[in-house]
Amino acid sequence: MKIQKLRIIEIIFLATVFFTAVVSSTISFAQTCDEVRSDVLRLHILANSDSEEDQNLKLKVRDAVLKEGADIFEGSQNVEEAVSKITPQKDRLKSIAEKVIKENGKNYPVTVLLETEYFETRTYEDVTLPAGEYLAVRILIGEGKGHNWWCVMFPPLCLPAATDTVDAYMSDDEITLVKSQPEYEPRFKIVEWFQKIFG
Repeated sequence: MKIQKLRIIEIIFLATVFFTAVVSSTISFAQTCDEVRSDVLRLHILANSDSEEDQNLKLKVRDAVLKEGADIFEGSQNVEEAVSKITPQKDRLKSIAEKVIKENGKNYPVTVLLETEYFETRTYEDVTLPAGEYLAVRILIGEGKGHNWWCVMFPPLCLPAATDTVDAYMSDDEITLVKSQPEYEPRFKIVEWFQKIFG
């Protein structure tokens, strides 16, 4: 009888240790995900529609905006600097997009916003960003009802002639997280699930 009680106590103890380790690890992973989100500025371009013409126009707008973005963000060392540089330049980006649209025979209005937006887990080349809310430069072309294009403006992963990687702008923990796909794939899915349920 005593042996059975000791066995039960031993099982409960081991289960508690295991559960505590899992919870601790998950909390630490989630905190690093939060750090990644706060250190990234996304770019999100929405086409007027899904017609081939509107989708091609979206890509032309993208190319012009990225070229301009390289000049705007030059020298930024963190996301705060990047945001402070892009905020007064939203009208400039809008004018650039409108010019491209006009040159292609359209008169769609353009809206440029800097706002928080939810993104699912996504991979850009060798970097995977966890699901959640990110600050993003959103460019809506016309009705903005077509398939979108997204990228990372800071760290400058999609800007022309970008030579730096996330390594220059993120902590060691953040770098390990964003470059560990597919090792962390199940954890990314858990984070995405929690984000959808609890926001």
